[in-house]
This record gives sequence, C-alpha cells and structure tokens, in this order.
Amino acid sequence: MEHPENDDLYRGLKVNKGVADVPTVNPYLKRPQRKAYTPSEFVEGILKGNITILSQAVTLVESAKYEHQQLAQEIIEKCLPFAGKSVRIGITGVPGAGKSTSIDAFGMHLIKEGRKLAVLAIDPSSERSKGSILGDKTRMEALSREKDAFIRPSPSAGSLGGVARKTRETIVLCEAAGFDTVFVETVGVGQSETAVHSMVDFFLLIQLAGTGDELQGIKRGIMEMADGIIINKADGDNIDKANLAAAQFRNALHLFPPADSGWFPKVLTYSGYYNIGIKEIWDMVGEYMEFTKKNGYFNYKRNEQAKYWMYESINDTLRETFYHNPAVEGMLIPTEQQVLNNEISSFVAAKRMMDLFLENLSKK
Repeated sequence: MEHPENDDLYRGLKVNKGVADVPTVNPYLKRPQRKAYTPSEFVEGILKGNITILSQAVTLVESAKYEHQQLAQEIIEKCLPFAGKSVRIGITGVPGAGKSTSIDAFGMHLIKEGRKLAVLAIDPSSERSKGSILGDKTRMEALSREKDAFIRPSPSAGSLGGVARKTRETIVLCEAAGFDTVFVETVGVGQSETAVHSMVDFFLLIQLAGTGDELQGIKRGIMEMADGIIINKADGDNIDKANLAAAQFRNALHLFPPADSGWFPKVLTYSGYYNIGIKEIWDMVGEYMEFTKKNGYFNYKRNEQAKYWMYESINDTLRETFYHNPAVEGMLIPTEQQVLNNEISSFVAAKRMMDLFLENLSKK
C-alpha cells in the first residue's frame, strides 16, 4: 500500500516502502514426519518397553477423535493378556498436602529396590479455558530423570468420568510395557477419589498436621475408602503435631464399620521432603497386599472393578451414541430453545428427545 504522505500535497516529504514481514517460522525448516504405526507395531513396541511408542499410544487413548479411539481400543485389547501384574496404588490428599513431592520420594525408594514405576497424574482443567498446566513433572525432579519411571499427567478436561476411564486404559498399557508399580494421583479431595478408588488395589490418603482443626480432614467418604493414612511433614517443630494428628485419625477410624477386605487401615507419620518414614509406608503396602491376596479379597476387588468399568463403558457408549445421532443433533438446539422459552418442561423435552432417538434407531 502506497503511503498517503507521498501525495503531492506533502511535497518535500518522502516515505520509503517498509520491509516485508519476516516469517516467524523458518521456511526451510522441515518437520520430521511421525511414523504412523499399525496396531501390531504399537503392541510390539509397548511390550519391548519403548517409552516413545507407549506415550504415543496413551495419546491415542486420550484423543477424542473417533479413528484414534478405534485404534486405541485395538491396541488395548491386544495388550490385555500382558496386563494385570502390577501393584496399583491411588494417592490422594488435599491440595498442598505434598502429593507430588511424596510420589517423588516414594518413587525413588521403589526405583532403588529395582522396580519400574508409572505415575499417572490427573491434572485439573480450567473451567474457563479448558486448559491444564500439566506441571507435575516439575515437582518430581528426581523421578523424572529415572529411565525406569514413566510420568504422564492427563487433563481432566471437565469430564472426570471420561479421564478416569482413559486412566484405567492407560494402566493396562503401562502394565504391558513392564511397569510393575502404578501410581494414580488424584486432583485432590473430591469426586475424583471415587473414580480412582475403582481402579487401584491400595488407596493412600495423605494428610497434614498443624494446619488447624485436624477433624476437618476426617471426612466419612474419603476415610472409608482409605487403606492407609499418612501424615506428611512430620519433621522439625511439626513432629509433635503430626503425632497428635495421627492419634486423632486412629481414634476416628474406630468409629467406622470394618472394611470389606478385613484390613484395618494404619496411620503413619513421615516427611516426604526429608525422606523420613518412607520404608515403613511401603512395608505397610506390602503387608496389605499379602493380607488381601491370602484372604482372596485382592482378586475379588479386581473382578468387581472390571465389572464396574464394563457398565461405565456401556453408559459412555450410550451417551456418545445418543448425542451423535443425526436426528438428535438436528433437534437438540430447537428443543433446548423451547425449554428456555418455557414452552415445554425439561422432562418433556428429555422424553421427546429419547423417543426421537429410539424411533430413529428402530428405522435402521
């Protein structure tokens, strides 16, 4: 575009043409094309413990694309015979309890014992932007450098049930890749605990002392799910407070009905930062595993979990089939508008949409 200042009205003023914008990306840069693996190649790479291929397979599991989901399900099906041999541990606690720091300390303890560890962290997503920080690795400095550790944060993306199902599928892939211990870290005390509890063998609750009324941490739902409770930051001036909090939790546990496993949860104190009491915690986990395998509860729980996720998958499939039905897609917005205009009730609208869906299915 010619500058208006070069018009005859502005004699004596000369503005030269500017320099064209330089592209921000090097035009000569050739991006390497990622190889498209077949399901068999994915499975072969996973069974060999190839972390790159495992990561790509997990990405397929997390993808919302239909073709990616089909490929992921085929990979999972082929990996299933090689899965199920790990110890699955759920780790939860209030934000700031030191979950990531503790996982770093626990993980290094297990790596030194010659174990392979996969850490699956469910990271909360913003309700506004739908984005996640996915910064758990930054708080697991030592563990993230270990070749026998695999850390994978997953965004909750506003759908806790969906990410929980994908986390369970990721566990299968990690087990097939040879990881004998799997940690599942939750987003914090809340609804995510129920989902994580339904996919792990041992549920560990991390608590803090000296932050106010310890009874605030004694919530019936979360306490009943816990197989072990550990009080973090039991070091320095906080040791007495941690011991007091542990005594309060032990007393509170006696008020709850016995667990189906027959196991009575233990309460231990430790310091994740100073690596104090880590061995005792894993002795407790080992004792629990031995106890539940001996009385048959371990296999019973895994069977119950498999049944639970079968029904959850059915519910997810029904929901997706409903919302992707062409007839439903065409009428959903107009029906929603009728509800907003108070022309029909929410219940009548829902029944009409279901009738339309079932009618459309019967024609196929």
